[in-house]
Amino acid sequence: MEEPTVSKGAISVDELRAFQRATFQKGSKTYFNSSIFFPKQVRERVFTLYAFVRRADDFVDAQPQDRDGFYRFRSYAEKALGLEPRHAVQDLPVAEDRAVIDAFAELGRNIRFDPAWTVAFLDAMEADLSMHRYDSLEACLGYMYGSAEVIGLFMSRCMDLPETAYEAARLLGRAMQYINFIRDVAEDRGLGRRYLPLEGETEDIIDPQWAAAHPERFSRWLVLHLNRYRQWQSGAVSGYRYIPYRYRLPIKTAADMYWWTAKTIEKDPLVVFQRKVKPGKARIILQFIANLFAGAFV
Repeated sequence: MEEPTVSKGAISVDELRAFQRATFQKGSKTYFNSSIFFPKQVRERVFTLYAFVRRADDFVDAQPQDRDGFYRFRSYAEKALGLEPRHAVQDLPVAEDRAVIDAFAELGRNIRFDPAWTVAFLDAMEADLSMHRYDSLEACLGYMYGSAEVIGLFMSRCMDLPETAYEAARLLGRAMQYINFIRDVAEDRGLGRRYLPLEGETEDIIDPQWAAAHPERFSRWLVLHLNRYRQWQSGAVSGYRYIPYRYRLPIKTAADMYWWTAKTIEKDPLVVFQRKVKPGKARIILQFIANLFAGAFV
């Protein structure tokens, strides 16, 4: 079992594990509830990974944004990775964040994360401090490489997958991120953000009152993005064959739940302004059981 090294005077290993779990669970319930089905070693790697990425994301999603907290986090992470910090920051993050970063850096050394993946991820999170609109698919894809596709690459290393799986892993990360953009249109608008390209539509397309007054136009626009998600997700499915069966079950279960989210939204696109479409824990467990009996064949 891989135990993270915790420096003297910092939080204990048990406290770190609890903090990682709580951070992951709070930030991504669908993927958390799917990830609990991984074997223990992979599950702990995934918790270490997601605690790191969720904490970085927490700083830029805070209202108001915690710019100083993010730069403390980034600077400490770069030092932990043996990189030259991009920003001169003297203060350290809190003990819990230092432990999360140290555990992530240690995991990366043990299972060979490419440091460039972490830099790309931190660049994407930093972009959220100032970049609030993505008007082209090209710009959105550039953001999603760092915010989502590298997560697929990290996951590939957590499961010891061959490099031939990397392309599909990137597509899966991209697809999952995109359905989150679709689901979170209203929430992101409240944060002053729009990740989905307008594709020739007016900026008013994400205004709930405008969308309610023009439901057909809004539906066409959202379905265009749903179809793009499905194209990427279908490409990701081709990579399932590289995933050992015991790991494929939680991955496929999570992907199935994102597919369910897309279907639910397509039935009534205006639902994105009414509630956050997310599967409950019971639905996730039932889907896991269905995949288990079906052999998770794709």
